Amino acid sequence: EVQLQASGGGLVQPGGSLRLSCAASGFTFDDWAIGWFRQAPGKEREGLLCVNTVGRSTYYADSLKGRFTISRDNAKNTVDLQINSLKPEDTAVYYCAATGYSWSCYNSGPDRMGHWGQGTQVTVSS
Repeated sequence: EVQLQASGGGLVQPGGSLRLSCAASGFTFDDWAIGWFRQAPGKEREGLLCVNTVGRSTYYADSLKGRFTISRDNAKNTVDLQINSLKPEDTAVYYCAATGYSWSCYNSGPDRMGHWGQGTQVTVSS
């Protein structure tokens, strides 16, 4: 059974940083690209970053560059998301997901990912 477990969320003050981690199991980890997504209350799920099986990252939106970075450890079956300079508008549930079909992030996105984790809440507030 494919499992993806996101962790590391919490309450953070504006300007702070968080490192979220996605632990994967139930599949050959270096077969599939992994992405991070978020969903704020009342909004659609938003793609953040994706990392392919050889560690190359892809931003789903240029506006994310500079504060968000993704990294992958194929030895530990984990994908981490580093978020710096957190803003209140970053408040959301953060999810990791695997393509389930491809090593590449090409043409991936919230509607194309085959396997999802249960998410971790990030709240940015003073």
